[in-house]
Amino acid sequence: MPSAQPSLKELTLRGVVLGAVITLIFTASNVYLGLKVGLTFASSIPAAVISMALLHYFKDSNILENNIVQTQASAAGALSAIIFVLPALLMLGYWQGFPLFQTAMICAAGGILGVIFTVPLRHALVVKSDLPYPEGVAAAEILRAGNQHPDAVNEHPAAERIRARPGNGLLDILAGAAFSGAFSLLTNGFKLAADSASYWLVAGRAIFQIPMGFSFALVGAGYLVGIVSGIAMLIGVLLSWGIAVPWLTAVTPMPAGSSAADFAMTIWVSKVRLIGAGMIAIAAIWTLLTLLKPMYEGMKISLSVLKGGSGSTSLEHADTDLSPKALVRTTLLMLILLAGTFYSFIATTHVPTGVAWTLVAVSTLVSCALGFMVAAACGYMAGLVGSSASPISGIAIVSIMAIAMIFIGIGESQGLLNDPANIQFFTALTLFCTSVVVAIAAISNDNLQDLKTGWLVHATPWRQQVALIIGCVVGALAIPPVLDLLYQAYGFIGAMPRADMNVSQALSAPQATLMITIVDGLFAHTLDWTYILIGIAAGVAVIIIDVILARCTPRYRLPSLAVAMGLYLPPSIVLALFVGTVISWYVKRRIHQYAARQQIDVEPLFAHAERKGTLFASGLIVGESLIGVVLAMTIVVSVSSGGSDRPLALVGRDFAGTAMWIGLILFVAMCLVFARRTLRRD
Repeated sequence: MPSAQPSLKELTLRGVVLGAVITLIFTASNVYLGLKVGLTFASSIPAAVISMALLHYFKDSNILENNIVQTQASAAGALSAIIFVLPALLMLGYWQGFPLFQTAMICAAGGILGVIFTVPLRHALVVKSDLPYPEGVAAAEILRAGNQHPDAVNEHPAAERIRARPGNGLLDILAGAAFSGAFSLLTNGFKLAADSASYWLVAGRAIFQIPMGFSFALVGAGYLVGIVSGIAMLIGVLLSWGIAVPWLTAVTPMPAGSSAADFAMTIWVSKVRLIGAGMIAIAAIWTLLTLLKPMYEGMKISLSVLKGGSGSTSLEHADTDLSPKALVRTTLLMLILLAGTFYSFIATTHVPTGVAWTLVAVSTLVSCALGFMVAAACGYMAGLVGSSASPISGIAIVSIMAIAMIFIGIGESQGLLNDPANIQFFTALTLFCTSVVVAIAAISNDNLQDLKTGWLVHATPWRQQVALIIGCVVGALAIPPVLDLLYQAYGFIGAMPRADMNVSQALSAPQATLMITIVDGLFAHTLDWTYILIGIAAGVAVIIIDVILARCTPRYRLPSLAVAMGLYLPPSIVLALFVGTVISWYVKRRIHQYAARQQIDVEPLFAHAERKGTLFASGLIVGESLIGVVLAMTIVVSVSSGGSDRPLALVGRDFAGTAMWIGLILFVAMCLVFARRTLRRD
């Protein structure tokens, strides 16, 4: 690598402000999408495109400044993973909203620790490692492509300072956002179109559902997921609504006065989702077992770095991290802030003072220790399989069970778990503590990808690390109000702020529902192990099939976690995701057919379409998510002033049948536009 580097603007005020704005937008989008479907999207690539398009108008902008913007904004997608746990505190009934201080401090302290814990790993896992880092390499290629100039020379990094040309990447994002935003306004605002449809069949006493979701954002998310996971999720839906629900409704007497749809949904929520929870648990554990060696390698490297075994002594521009003194001081500050946050959480209870301080110390140390191990593991796994494929949900499940066992031991040793109020408190504390570990895991999962991007474009690591910390702080300030706004406007399944709300509009928050199912059952000894064990057995069968497929026909796989999510998520959500995966498969198939007919290299065509499709899909997600947040504001204002929870509705509820057909037509039209736009060559 070159030892010299001219002075380039990198960590600039305008870049930090732009990164903060993008972070706020993508944080709101990811929180909404995560609560709706349990997925978040990587924000680094669309952030890089937006940055290049806007900073292009400044003559002295360069690739390093654009890299700082995408580094800061990437924290949005990562830190939003906190919604996998925190909503469970409302489902438990312990919180009635999201306290700004406690929620923000958990997000900020956990996120910053995620940055700090992975800094010592950079030299070993990024500079000296051959790990692929798929998202990091992709982001670097987009930055390079957007910052090239015909007069640039390539023998020196200074060639990459030439300012970016906007291209049409931003237009792809804006087009997707306009499509999905307009449709979301029609469906959730004006109520002129439906966002889903279901057809119910009754055969004897068995009840079947044929569902379909019309969400443009979910189609975009499905496009990013890919066809293999899409087919696996579809199989999960067939297991759920083609086998489990019909069989259970056939053998269970229907309550008097209940409709077939309501009865089937009750069976699905109370029994079938427990099967899905068992499948998710065993699939997550299996995923972690398959990555046990990488996790061990990551933790071993981390410990050796702390002992001085593999650190870097280079002082080159592109090889300087935050100083050890800064890392130690920041870690101590975060531990003090965490201890204060845990104290504010625990001080409102009636446990004895000595026990309260013990819990503060244990919570701080356990979350920090687990977070350190998880950071090393996630950093290695992100480099190996990518941030999107790294099993954060599995880590959350394992972490919450370990923390629950610790607190059960403390509670039983003090004789405190005989009181239902204390059981609820210890359950809530377990969730609160786990949220710190998830924040650390999510940011560490993202940090090394960004540092890989920076290494490839000759950025300064410590400036990237500062940008990530800024991104964590901005995201931490944005997450609590967005969470509270969405809760007040839509509610979560199992936690509605008002009794008269429409449950069908509630956000599913699937991971949080799973977390509360596990931890509440562990503390109260009420976990219905029958259906969970059925799910575990089914998950083992799916894992065996996947292993056989991997050995016989590596092209075809059956990811167990995707099957479990298909069984666990609402079917209308899964079907919309599946449509997105089909569009992805169709686009790739058409590209290969065209290249074969023309006898030309398929890679350039594929790369072009992949970029357009990814950016348009990201736009679909952002547009619908932002309109969802804006509509939530209007609903909250309307309800708080005594108005309706449908303040923008132009039609009554009797328009539902027509709205369904309008929604279907617009959905099909969008899918055609998506495929044609992605295949179009500029």
